[in-house]
Amino acid sequence: MAGESAVTPNSLPRPEGELEALKAAWVQPTGWRFPTVVNNAVIGVLYVATALLFFVLAGILALLMRLQLAVPGNDLIGHATYNQFFTMHGTVMMFLFAVPAVEAMGVYLLPAMLGARDLPFPRLGAYAYIAYLIGGLAFFASLFWGLAPDQGWFLYPPLAGREQSPGINADFWLLGIGFIEISAIAGAIEIIVGVLRTRAPGMSLWRMPVFAWAMLVFAGMIIIAFPAVIWATILLELERALDWPFFIAARGGDPVLWQHLFWFFGHPEVYIIFLPAAGMVSMMLPAMAHTRLVGYELIVVAMVGTGVLSFGLWVHHMYTTGLPQLSLAAVTGASFAVSIPAGVQVFAWIGTLAAARRLQWEVPTLFILGFLFVFVMGGLTGVMLAVAPWDFQAHDTHFVVAHLHYVLIGGMVFPLLAALYYWTPTATGRKLSDRLGRWAFWLIFGGVNLTFFPMHLTGLRGMPRRVYTFPSGQGIEWTNLLSTIGAFVVAAGVLLVLIDLARNFRFSLNADSGNPWGAGTLEWLPQDNFATRSIPLVTDREPLWTNPGLPREVEAGQHFLPGTVTGLRETLATSPMEATPQQIAIVPGPGWAHVIAAIGTAGFFLALTVQAYALSLGFALAGLAAMLHWLWHGTDLGPIHPPVDVGAGYRLPVYAPGPASLGNWALAVLLVADTAIFACLAFTHAFLGLAGTEAWPPAGTVLPPVPWVPLLLLGGGSILMLVSASATSIALLLAGLLLALLGVGWDGWEWWRSGLRPEAHAFAASVCASFVWHGFHALVALVMGGYLAARGVRGRVTPERRITFDIVRLFCLYTAAQAVAGLVLCHGLPRAL
Repeated sequence: MAGESAVTPNSLPRPEGELEALKAAWVQPTGWRFPTVVNNAVIGVLYVATALLFFVLAGILALLMRLQLAVPGNDLIGHATYNQFFTMHGTVMMFLFAVPAVEAMGVYLLPAMLGARDLPFPRLGAYAYIAYLIGGLAFFASLFWGLAPDQGWFLYPPLAGREQSPGINADFWLLGIGFIEISAIAGAIEIIVGVLRTRAPGMSLWRMPVFAWAMLVFAGMIIIAFPAVIWATILLELERALDWPFFIAARGGDPVLWQHLFWFFGHPEVYIIFLPAAGMVSMMLPAMAHTRLVGYELIVVAMVGTGVLSFGLWVHHMYTTGLPQLSLAAVTGASFAVSIPAGVQVFAWIGTLAAARRLQWEVPTLFILGFLFVFVMGGLTGVMLAVAPWDFQAHDTHFVVAHLHYVLIGGMVFPLLAALYYWTPTATGRKLSDRLGRWAFWLIFGGVNLTFFPMHLTGLRGMPRRVYTFPSGQGIEWTNLLSTIGAFVVAAGVLLVLIDLARNFRFSLNADSGNPWGAGTLEWLPQDNFATRSIPLVTDREPLWTNPGLPREVEAGQHFLPGTVTGLRETLATSPMEATPQQIAIVPGPGWAHVIAAIGTAGFFLALTVQAYALSLGFALAGLAAMLHWLWHGTDLGPIHPPVDVGAGYRLPVYAPGPASLGNWALAVLLVADTAIFACLAFTHAFLGLAGTEAWPPAGTVLPPVPWVPLLLLGGGSILMLVSASATSIALLLAGLLLALLGVGWDGWEWWRSGLRPEAHAFAASVCASFVWHGFHALVALVMGGYLAARGVRGRVTPERRITFDIVRLFCLYTAAQAVAGLVLCHGLPRAL
């Protein structure tokens, strides 16, 4: 694994004072300014710690539920309280622990793994974290006031509708989880752009660490899957707040629509959680086995395949809803197919173990082996549940509970615990306790199997899930008691892990890990506030094995960008495929604006939940003002420095407008998520129109005339926006935007004049929901247009300095295109049916 030292891009001695200037640019805020920190290494650690906090809180709820189910006829917890505990346990584990925990590991590890100074939008990452922290704590605190949701973590209507749930419990779920999902999407945008555009020079896609591949697929799945649950929550909240009947069958709605939208998110989420965990295993195992990963290419293809196939499985959770047999057969086949890429990865890991030169029997190895056993057990029962006749019998029993926990705990918690023991030295400079770690592993491994294996038998004997008690005489008393004992054994193991972390974790950005496992990837290079002293040239998947002298070269500043060119925080932006250096990207530093924006965002949703509308508006305006301040002073700084030599003959610009701009890439990813929401909007129209038992639209509905005038206005506005690019004309762009918005308003007025009222029927509600969505885009476009105009007045937009112009223009064009698609949908579908 060792080789000759590579030729370095900067072999000459470094200028005096270069390192001090680099340190000054990346100095971290301390004391009362600490909340302004944006460095992803710090945010990542805070993210992981917060996710673990929610894991513990949800675990306490699980222990209380298991105490309730320890013996038959128990009255420890009442029915209403149990329902809140059950709902909060599932919701917190899935939304506030599982996805944020793996996203947090990405935020922490990816910059160092990719050889970047930081991810490209650290303020966006910090904003997402703070919103998640505030919103998550407020959501969990609803338990203490009896306001927690109690309809199940899936919140099925009509149980979650206003008639069955008149309080605000369900609103806490809808609004709280909705904006936490938005936070996850913000993190996913940063991960996608970071992985594709900020890798170290030479790190082509096929030299990229497996974990980076896993996080890329993970983030892409979030961008496509999470919009479905966001749209579903919008619809249900509109129904609860304004009586728009999307899920009320008596008025043309259909509660099964919620299941389609929710599970289009919910089943891919299992793989969203699993893939980063699998990526971590693929990083840890070669180091622990002292050999290269077997089947790297196959593992990458398997990860991409899992991501694609997972979107065909949502009906896997809906076998008993009366779907056609052909649909059941197709989903059964897809459920079998998705096990193939998972099996490819499992056999690759087994092959790596078999090829081990010297396996290190350390705590991470134990948790990896525990992961393989528990996850495979869960996968086998998953194949059983994929068979429709079997699922008919086991559906809504504790057999499903057992399967779910084997998959999620085995597929995510065990790898996460292995990762904590493996990568903690990068943050602290020392390993966690081997003795406590071994005790923790055996307690957790034994406890998990003692808890959930008996649940298979409990379910097969007919015990339904989501019930707070059970009668004696059914032969399930001993299995329930064993499960309760096992839960407390798991809790003891988790407690040891927390004690170990508390005793040994001392975070430091410049901790010297010493590479205790002998790993070959870049995160084990010496790190500081600015990550590595210079950004390394990568020629291999395990560069530290190929070039053992790389840490010394990097520390000596002999690789790319060894100092600061502008006096600001910088990293290299490279090409997506081959990681060829393209520009020096300015990385925003600490500030209060993103903190206030996050507080404003969280406050807006939380105040909206308790129907404090004036307070909600105040939070919204404060958050918006903070965002605009953040953008004004932290983005599009302009060409502040001529091109500079960064090493190896590369002379790079510090400003790149157009498609090369990282901001353009971020907006493009955001628009993919936005398009996914629009696809869910279109699915809503199609499903209610085609699956409903009534005519669509209902008898007596008067359709407005074909919208030729609105379409002409939208087309004319789009043309003006297109031609505005040649002269960087803000006036033409804004004129085109106003013309397009006039077209949307014209069509909305025609619908209103025709007598359309959203409370009357699901058809009217669906059309009005489309206009709500287009209206939201119009409002955002107007704010962006005003912001662009203000920058133009201040001379901050020119043909050379045009990133803001390009981004606003792209969003406005997208808004117009989506409005055209919405008009065609709302007018075309009812006429076609």
